[in-house]
Amino acid sequence: MPEQNIWWDYWYFHLPNYVLAAVFYTMFGRFILSFILPPDSPNYIYRWFRRLTDPALVAVGWITPRAVNVRYLPLVGAFWIGMLRLAWFLMLASMGLAPSVAGLAAP
Repeated sequence: MPEQNIWWDYWYFHLPNYVLAAVFYTMFGRFILSFILPPDSPNYIYRWFRRLTDPALVAVGWITPRAVNVRYLPLVGAFWIGMLRLAWFLMLASMGLAPSVAGLAAP
């Protein structure tokens, strides 16, 4: 049996999942830091969190009702990113293209 490289054999699954996971966790970080720092804080970590998540929050703002307070938008965004990750996995799994755990794969 040839060696299988789980990363390169399934790069089309891992790369988008990794990017979505980075944005997902950065949204949580941005939400927590928003209680500690002002919105225009010069803190370099908070500035990078804002820079990384702003494009995602613009997209989330289109599908989220205006009744949601802007302060909670990163949490809503994390939810939508999580749903996108789940949909990505389910779509690839239904087509048989997602990686499987050794020993649990169908015969």
